[in-house]
Amino acid sequence: MKIDPRAEYAKRLKKREAALEKCKSRHRQIGNSRLAVFLIAAALAWLSFGSYGISSWWILAPFVAFIALIAWHSRVLLGLNRLRRSVDFYMRGLARIDQQWKGTGESGTRFDDPAHPYAQDLDLFGAGSLFELLSSARTHAGEQMLASWLKHPAPLEEIRSRQSAVDELRSRLDLREDLAVLGTDVRTGMHPDPLIAWGNRPAGPKAISFRIIAGFISLLALASLAVWLVSGQRLGFLVVVLIEIILIYSRRHAVSKAAREAEEAGRDLQLLSLVLARIEREQFTTSHLQSLSSMLNREVRTPSRRIARLNSLLGLLDSRRDLLFAPIAFLLLWEIQLTFLIEDWRRENGAKIEGWLAAVAQFEALSSLAGYSYEHPDDPFPELVQESPCFQGEGLGHPLLPENKCVRNDVSLTEDLKVLIVSGSNMSGKSTLLRTVGINAVLAQAGAPVRAHRLRIAPLALGASIRIMDSLQAGTSRFYAEITRLQKIVTLAEKQAPLLFLLDELLHGTNSHDRRIGAEAIIAGLVRRDAIGLLTTHDLALSHIAEALAPHAANVHFEDHLEDGRMTFDYQLRQGIVRKSNALELMRSIGLEV
Repeated sequence: MKIDPRAEYAKRLKKREAALEKCKSRHRQIGNSRLAVFLIAAALAWLSFGSYGISSWWILAPFVAFIALIAWHSRVLLGLNRLRRSVDFYMRGLARIDQQWKGTGESGTRFDDPAHPYAQDLDLFGAGSLFELLSSARTHAGEQMLASWLKHPAPLEEIRSRQSAVDELRSRLDLREDLAVLGTDVRTGMHPDPLIAWGNRPAGPKAISFRIIAGFISLLALASLAVWLVSGQRLGFLVVVLIEIILIYSRRHAVSKAAREAEEAGRDLQLLSLVLARIEREQFTTSHLQSLSSMLNREVRTPSRRIARLNSLLGLLDSRRDLLFAPIAFLLLWEIQLTFLIEDWRRENGAKIEGWLAAVAQFEALSSLAGYSYEHPDDPFPELVQESPCFQGEGLGHPLLPENKCVRNDVSLTEDLKVLIVSGSNMSGKSTLLRTVGINAVLAQAGAPVRAHRLRIAPLALGASIRIMDSLQAGTSRFYAEITRLQKIVTLAEKQAPLLFLLDELLHGTNSHDRRIGAEAIIAGLVRRDAIGLLTTHDLALSHIAEALAPHAANVHFEDHLEDGRMTFDYQLRQGIVRKSNALELMRSIGLEV
């Protein structure tokens, strides 16, 4: 049965909004009840302490009721926040389906890399990017994993494994909603790298004798304090305090360093614990997901409980900064005691953190692709083939374009036909075609569905020269920046063949003579290295490259039409060379005298 994600989202959104209104009403009622109970307690207190003969024990009843209402109110507030995030989850889902999502999600800008062979050219990161469309990860580890999958094509068997996992997760909407509403914050600040590094760092010595001494002195401090309060004898207490000062001073550097490192590495662990717990409860059937699940369920005490324990210890350690608790923390040697407990935790679990985070990261990346697959039921998984090179797409479209504005085209590149020379006028769709081919290759090799009617693809490295800019800071011209990128693409073809190359307006920063010779040499070199790809051009002189490389190259083009003084485009790819240009018409259309 075909899924209608919009109808399902709308139905669930309506239910969550109704539940949210009920929860808001309950929230107001409890607030009013708390106020009423408080007023009753105040009235009873006034009556009992006055001359009305009412026992003060009557105050106990509203006091107990007030405490119960506070506990109930806390649960209602948690439910209220959860429902608000559920509503937001489905509203964002509808926004993605209705193509109103740009600028509303995580852009992934920090993963962008100007030196990457295609990330900027294909809009993988940034506002309105592929990453923003895909990512539903709650942790930075999940975001890093998804970004890595987009930037680095996977091996064939890994892609197949991801496809099966995404296919299983696609229908688990309840699971994706649960993950989206976990915790108290929409985003988490926990960074995986410092936590992994801290966990893998060798733990300090157990120092059992010192720990026994510290524990004994803490108990002695409490006992001497009790003696002082009861009998007024304070000498013993002062002696113990002096010993504690000496003890703290002697270990101050080691303890402070260990505490600081633990706090810096273990920020915002609550959400990680909740995400782990939710994944641990889920049962899977595909081998890929079962493998991830087994990484989290190998022992009786699950990773979620262990991370929750670390989070509790760090919370207790942080309480030493509370001004009211600080004197007690001093007497109990709180920082020393908690640091020892945290080091014990690291000694037992530190080396396992990396594996736990890897499992969570992979699951969140797969869940992100599954959410995209669910919301785009007409997008199929590509057919993965061994014969290489191969990229055969039917009805290819760009996933970042609205469906009603997305014109689809067929592109076929194989061992026989390796290069398409795409000519056409300004704004006719040449660059969009390159990005369409490239971004579908990225999706296919990440394990995601593709925006196409059908796609056959072999494992391909990818290199693009579409969005090349000069650099004032680096002192490089656009032409120099372009040939530097081309050199990297050629090197990539040598090391990771077969390569899919996407070259927009190749060498247009130089004269026609040099451009023709250079372009033909570059394309011929790539073809010799078994690369396949597309080259766009305004310069019809470059169309001869297809003749020089025949039968491994062919000319295709986009056309434009002048209607009522306006340029129109149908964005349909046609065979052969374009026979007209719209440059003069465009200049005239904006008022230039040409």
